[in-house]
Amino acid sequence: MISVVVPVRNEEDNVGELLAELTSALTPTAQAWEAVFVDDGSTDATFAALTRLHAAHGNVRVVRLRRNFGKAAALAAGFAEATGDQIVTIDGDLQDDPAEIPRLLAKLDEGFDLVSGWKTKRRDPWSRRIPSKIFNRVTGLVSGIRLHDMNCGLKAYRPEVVRGLRLYGELHRYIPVIAHYRGFRVAELPVNHRPRTRGRSRYGVERYLRGFLDLLTVTFMGRYRNRPLHLFGGLGLALLAGGTAILGYLTVSKLSGHAIGQRPLLTLGVLLIVVGMQFLSLGLLSELITSHHEERVGDHDRAGLLVDEVLR
Repeated sequence: MISVVVPVRNEEDNVGELLAELTSALTPTAQAWEAVFVDDGSTDATFAALTRLHAAHGNVRVVRLRRNFGKAAALAAGFAEATGDQIVTIDGDLQDDPAEIPRLLAKLDEGFDLVSGWKTKRRDPWSRRIPSKIFNRVTGLVSGIRLHDMNCGLKAYRPEVVRGLRLYGELHRYIPVIAHYRGFRVAELPVNHRPRTRGRSRYGVERYLRGFLDLLTVTFMGRYRNRPLHLFGGLGLALLAGGTAILGYLTVSKLSGHAIGQRPLLTLGVLLIVVGMQFLSLGLLSELITSHHEERVGDHDRAGLLVDEVLR
């Protein structure tokens, strides 16, 4: 079974054509498939169009959110309803090409857990392409996973990748990063991208700003969740070293007969010492909280989050 999760908002003119293209792409695979449309608070007739599709096709499922919660929440709702052994996500604006889905699934069968599309020739205006390139470059540097197109809506997953995945804010952009930190195998595949012919894009620069803050959250939770002292302690020690060096220099100057009471450097040195101690204290408190949490999670449950397969 293949589950295709489609988050949509105000796409009444596109959902019917998208379903027709999905049918053309997936029927030759000879696998059962379902389309899970998630209406993320549409204000037009999108839900009415989806209701008609549901009535006419037995493999169409529709989820309607109470209001517009964002793409992350829509994907989470779709993942919760998907029943397939392979899960595909695709945007509802017809820019992603459903004909690419069999290629993604074939790549998945090579042993990967998540295959992300890469829009090599992106059919968007420069006002979206340039911020996207910067966003992908920064994300790769910060997260450590290098993908050309982190935010491509066309992706294929194994169910275990999205099982228990908590998505909120702009975290849908970082599903490959989260999967990578959880030990899943991530691959990228060039896919066809088409210009938008109907509707309008709702992406703006402010989403990239919010997304950067979420990137910091994902990176911290992925790299330092179980060792927060490595982050806060490292920063604290660096600040303490700088403050100690400054105060040591001022001490030598004082012993040499120079006045240091009015020097801004004295204030800086004391500030670095104080802030460094605060970072160290924060790291130790974080370690205590993490240790308490780990004690509450049984060894069997913890192992279940890490094990890929067992041969007996």
